[in-house]
Amino acid sequence: MTPHADGTRPKLMPMSLSVVVPVFNEQAVLPEFHRRLSSVLGQLPLQRCDVIYVNDGSTDGSLELMRRLRERDRRVAIIDLSRNFGKEVAMTAGLDHAGGDAVILIDADLQDPPEFITELITQWQQGFDVVYAQRAVRDGEKLIKKATAYWFYRLIQRTNRVKIPVDTGDFRLLSRRAVDSLKQLRETHRFMKGLYAWIGHPQKAVQYRRDKRYAGTTKFNYWSLWNLAIEGFTSFTIAPLKLATYMGALIAGLAFLYASWIVVKTLVYGDPVPGYPSLMVVILMLGGVQLFTIGVLGEYVGRMFNETKQRPLYLLNEYLPADPTPAGNINIG
Repeated sequence: MTPHADGTRPKLMPMSLSVVVPVFNEQAVLPEFHRRLSSVLGQLPLQRCDVIYVNDGSTDGSLELMRRLRERDRRVAIIDLSRNFGKEVAMTAGLDHAGGDAVILIDADLQDPPEFITELITQWQQGFDVVYAQRAVRDGEKLIKKATAYWFYRLIQRTNRVKIPVDTGDFRLLSRRAVDSLKQLRETHRFMKGLYAWIGHPQKAVQYRRDKRYAGTTKFNYWSLWNLAIEGFTSFTIAPLKLATYMGALIAGLAFLYASWIVVKTLVYGDPVPGYPSLMVVILMLGGVQLFTIGVLGEYVGRMFNETKQRPLYLLNEYLPADPTPAGNINIG
């Protein structure tokens, strides 16, 4: 918690808090995560608190473990989705059921330390609607992942009118006003980091050290991250379409200049028209550019196709609400 100028700690005001935790095959880490989270919540002046675990189609024992946590801790709520819809939709389901004055979004893998929640709440009570944890250090991640994440965030910032914060994941606090704003956005293709920025409202970054995964393995391989990057670009910028337009115009201009040079060269020097190798190079180059452009168009058309269906974002197998008991009664055992 950030101290005052005189060195004292600011006093937190009583509040109601919801914590949303998307879960997909996190059986190995859930007990320790819940122990640490409960310890933090027990130290806060909470009038009401619930911890909403969203089971996103887990295939291990995560759901049964959540049920056991709920038996011991009456503040645990469980949202069991009908299948795996993806983390973005799982977080949306949690936000739809969160009723606190403030809502914390946090992963269960303990890379985002629950102890940092106190700092997020401190900044929120100073008047910010969105307080996001910005990664100053990323422990336990390979160099290639750090490098690709670095360039992704900066590239999407330069191509987007909505300034998406760099080096920032989903670990954040949202005020009730911010949550209500997000709940109005029901698009099928959801890039939540962009949606957090799109709603506006006063926002603030708080830097922290991201820890190694406590247990288990990451659910995001490089293919998943690549698809998430495409989702981010196509959801919040038309820069790829502009790139295809500029590329087409550039190649058309070069082709015109090259054709003019061939005509002049033939008329002046009597040289024959370039033969088969040159022709194949030009055809393959133009064909590649055309296929690339069609692919870019296809990404946008495909997203329009999915949006027009207006299917619900998710379906539930079961929803088990929390029991709003006083914060001090949380059982961390």
